[in-house]
Amino acid sequence: MKAIVYTQYGLPDVLQLKEVEKPVPKNNEVLIKIYATTATSPDCLMRSGKSLLGRMITGFKKPRDKYRILGLELAGEVEAVGRDVKRFKEGDQVYGFTGFSAGAYAEYKCMPETGSLAVKPSNMTYEAAVAIADGATTALFFLKDKANIKSGEKVLINGASGSMGTAAVQLAKYFGAEVTGVCSSSNIELVKSLGADEVIDYTKEDFTENGKSYDIIFDVVSNSSFSRCKNSLKQKGRYIVTKQGLVPVVQTFWTSIAGNKKVIFTWSINKIEALFFLRELIEAGKFKAVIDRCYPLEKVAEAHQFVEAGHKRGSIVITVEQSRK
Repeated sequence: MKAIVYTQYGLPDVLQLKEVEKPVPKNNEVLIKIYATTATSPDCLMRSGKSLLGRMITGFKKPRDKYRILGLELAGEVEAVGRDVKRFKEGDQVYGFTGFSAGAYAEYKCMPETGSLAVKPSNMTYEAAVAIADGATTALFFLKDKANIKSGEKVLINGASGSMGTAAVQLAKYFGAEVTGVCSSSNIELVKSLGADEVIDYTKEDFTENGKSYDIIFDVVSNSSFSRCKNSLKQKGRYIVTKQGLVPVVQTFWTSIAGNKKVIFTWSINKIEALFFLRELIEAGKFKAVIDRCYPLEKVAEAHQFVEAGHKRGSIVITVEQSRK
């Protein structure tokens, strides 16, 4: 099968299209014929080797063999199932999140049936489904499960035009919140179209200095800090941060035992329930994917360059050749 492989850390040109061995599903696994995947900031971070946490998983000097194919999100069709699999059957159209194993930059991928995988929404293309497999499920996890968002609360989404941000705006509105989105001037209309009650242009206004306060500040792009945002939080307000690092871990622990304003930072690994929840919303017409552009698999390096430029709106989707035949 064809796959995008990297054997060293570095710039996007380390990603090379190669022929590799097609995987065979174990007894508890399904073999997925991949039709679409994505280029994300975590993919770019792993490829560059700039993340210490990433290198602890994938390899310090160079990527270990089992981590040499990137890709965290996938959508495709189940081609084969292991003998112990009960949740899926051949021909099921699925979408999901591969987790630390990555491997979606390829024509095929095996995943355990207990992994973050579900039948995709019936009214969505593979490209649209893959665009929400990680960003939207992560936004749902933080807002619903960790921040316990409530109807009537005021929520600010910092970075409202990216893949997680566009999902967070829609989800916060679904849960009945009053939503303020923060983005650049070129994305104001997009964020409004997703339901935001107010949109702040960060090139003209600093939301931490406008005197307004919020029940939840969701810093999707992690370019602020709890100390900067603390005065913009109401009593019992929650500051959600997604950036990996020691500081948010310590702040999450400390604010859990002291003070009435909380920092929320954690990982969402298994996304099965979130995938089910989103499928119901999508099939009911209450949520939509936002896609900036699509690249073919052989141009993943170009997709990474675009992601790293920092101007994407929604998701960057990668289509696999077999989906275009």
